[in-house]
Amino acid sequence: MFVRIRKEDVIDGVINASNIIPAKTGTTYLRILWLKAESTGLSIFATDSSLEFAGQYTANVQHEGLIGIQGKQFCELLRRMPPGELVLKTDEQGKQLHIEQGRRKYKVPTYDSSWFQDFHEFPDTGTITWSGEHFRDTIDRISFCIADEEEQASMNCIKFAPAETADVEVCGLNGHLLGLVRFTNAELHGLLGTEGFLVAKKYLQEIRRWITDGEIRLGLSDKRLFLRSAGGAEMLSVPLKLHTFPDYRSFIANHSGLFTSYLTIDKHEMTDALNRIFLFNTLSNSAAFFDVSPTELSMYAQGQDVGEGSELITCEFAGDLGKVAMPTKIILEVISHFTSDALKFSFINTTEPCCITGQEDTGYLVYTMPVEVVEDVYYAEVEM
Repeated sequence: MFVRIRKEDVIDGVINASNIIPAKTGTTYLRILWLKAESTGLSIFATDSSLEFAGQYTANVQHEGLIGIQGKQFCELLRRMPPGELVLKTDEQGKQLHIEQGRRKYKVPTYDSSWFQDFHEFPDTGTITWSGEHFRDTIDRISFCIADEEEQASMNCIKFAPAETADVEVCGLNGHLLGLVRFTNAELHGLLGTEGFLVAKKYLQEIRRWITDGEIRLGLSDKRLFLRSAGGAEMLSVPLKLHTFPDYRSFIANHSGLFTSYLTIDKHEMTDALNRIFLFNTLSNSAAFFDVSPTELSMYAQGQDVGEGSELITCEFAGDLGKVAMPTKIILEVISHFTSDALKFSFINTTEPCCITGQEDTGYLVYTMPVEVVEDVYYAEVEM
């Protein structure tokens, strides 16, 4: 193999490939980054046995070839080199890759091409174009609602599902939170078929890191989701999960007609207040108590070792709701994903799920559960 290529033309692809290579694994194959030189340019491949990355970059190829090298080492070396032309060439036996840039010369061992296994190819038909920015925003709004533990099967996945007409629903839940984004996209609706698909949470961060604000191509097979950059130079594919996703639609339908109390609050005022209240939470008492009147919301928290804090902020409230305890950290996380200035909390009572929506966040909602907290008196006057 003999290739001339500019560092700035290939470094992003090397970094993207290196990101999915396991840092530590007992399987040498999974630590390999593959370089394939053809007349069309230089291709880079990497996999962690589930995720697959493939990219093709403009290069002056003088001799074709396929070799494997230690991916993390190669990536770090290129990152530390200045911009400019690189020469990549193997020795006569193909046992070493020579990396040269001016007076800089390096040698790294190679792996034989017989180790290379074919990667899945992007589907020829049934693909669509979607906004990378919208895809990334959807992941951000839902992923915090997904369970972290893989043992929780379907609750460890994000669900893309077709809805009525040309609408698409994206849902995640973990038993304490349920997040749903609904939007109109006729092409994506058609791609989803009748059942939609599931992607495990562990792949979402890599998808999010890879996609850009520009357009991307999406494709589906029976077992994988494919994403390709608009220019077609790079492709990422992830396996789909085959679990049965919980019936979130029945849950929403069963609860939406039961709300009796409604609290409207300024997101920024609530965020500032809760950030201060959070300082008075402890491991055993991680909630903020909400006490509501028609025009004011009182929020307070206390802990035996930290004291107590309370704040009053303005609100609009209608209904009959007793004092309710909400998990401070979770509420802060939830409201941070809304863009609206005004947020609406819909309550059934102090123990049933609460639905949070935003005035300008059309199609987005989050359900969360109040918590049951026993208030302890942590100091008292004692008569001597």
